[in-house]
Amino acid sequence: MYSLIVKQFIRSKTVVLTTILILALGMISILIGEQFLAKQEKAIAEVTRHQQEHITRNVHWHHDEIGLLLYYLRFALINKPDKLAALSIGQRDVNASIQSVTIRNLEGQRYDTDLSNPSNLQSGNLDLGFVIIYLFPLLIIAFTYDLLSEEKETGTWRLVAVQSKSILRYLLYKLSVRAFLLYAVLFMLFVIAILKLSLPLNETLVAFFVLSVLYLAFWFALCFWIVSWQWHSSFNVLTLLSLWVVLAILLPASVNNFLANQYPVPEALSTMVKQRDGYHEKWDMEKEVTMDKFFAHYPQYKNYRWAGDGFNWLWYYAMQQMGDDESREQSEAMREKILQREQASRAVALAIPTMHAQLLFNDIARSSLGNHMEFLDQTYEFHERMRLYFYPKIFENASAAEEDWTQFKPEYFTGKNEVHWAGMVIPLLFITTVISVLSAYNVRRLKAM
Repeated sequence: MYSLIVKQFIRSKTVVLTTILILALGMISILIGEQFLAKQEKAIAEVTRHQQEHITRNVHWHHDEIGLLLYYLRFALINKPDKLAALSIGQRDVNASIQSVTIRNLEGQRYDTDLSNPSNLQSGNLDLGFVIIYLFPLLIIAFTYDLLSEEKETGTWRLVAVQSKSILRYLLYKLSVRAFLLYAVLFMLFVIAILKLSLPLNETLVAFFVLSVLYLAFWFALCFWIVSWQWHSSFNVLTLLSLWVVLAILLPASVNNFLANQYPVPEALSTMVKQRDGYHEKWDMEKEVTMDKFFAHYPQYKNYRWAGDGFNWLWYYAMQQMGDDESREQSEAMREKILQREQASRAVALAIPTMHAQLLFNDIARSSLGNHMEFLDQTYEFHERMRLYFYPKIFENASAAEEDWTQFKPEYFTGKNEVHWAGMVIPLLFITTVISVLSAYNVRRLKAM
């Protein structure tokens, strides 16, 4: 019987065409991911080359005054993408992966990003994560909506019910054929991705694949549950498509809108205003006020002398420092609000498989908002380290020619890439198991009838 079920399913032209279509879309998504990685690698190579040229050129023109030289010099910190980011680009197309900063005030530089076409950002990227989360469920719906209703509508159900020892087993046979085909396509796409992108066979890749398998299992269980209610094919497909719209579009959009209103970020504007005022208003203030605040922040520099009248670099960089210090409260409040949004969305996502899968795909690929916030935190540490290195040289008016400028190469951010298996697997397993039990109960009732 099983071979007949397989032949009946495979010989459908619709099945063949849709399978070829999802394979084609999957391969296109892998190529898009490859182009994204190539673009990132090119940008990193250009920044690495440009930084040394930039330093050499400015040292040549401003070697007499190191304070002026450091006004212009930029130093890069790079958040190099993991190769898995090609499968789930996440927020890396929105948030900058390269921070090129001067030692002047940081808050005005930390949130700079690349110029991008807003229409492209709105539509998003067709990466493999998108194909798995949004397109595979549509195929599951198309393949399973008439699993039971087809038999009833064609008049073969009574014959099947009489000949089958177990109706549940028969329906599971039909479901398994469809599951096998789609899982084979999924496995094929992962093999292509591994070969095309040279993905390392490590824990994160296994986690990405396991998450994909569990996510599709949820959709198979959901479709089987709807089928088990014995409705007509047309009603089944409308119900399942409605559930897809709710789970894939409506609920994530509603949650995002709710959290944006629940945790507003007015600090984004006030941080910018405070940072600018904290620096610009110092031009009109007594220098002693600025210097007292600076020495309170950095008591190790109290011994440096400064001229009370006229311009000097000690006072100038003290002003720059005050721009950051006076906007620190707003900056920390903004960071806290963003993290609260992230934590709340993760809590809600435990009950919404589409959101859960999307967030974890981004986590595994190091393309999430959390990864970017860690990158910004390390940018602050990197900037502070550069300041503390150069401040004494500026205040002592050290010779720029005596500095070994070749040592200043772009540095790399090393973010955490841990896989939390329990948090990843348990929510999907729980929801899938509950729906499967309800489906089996419905089918056993059908046998009794």
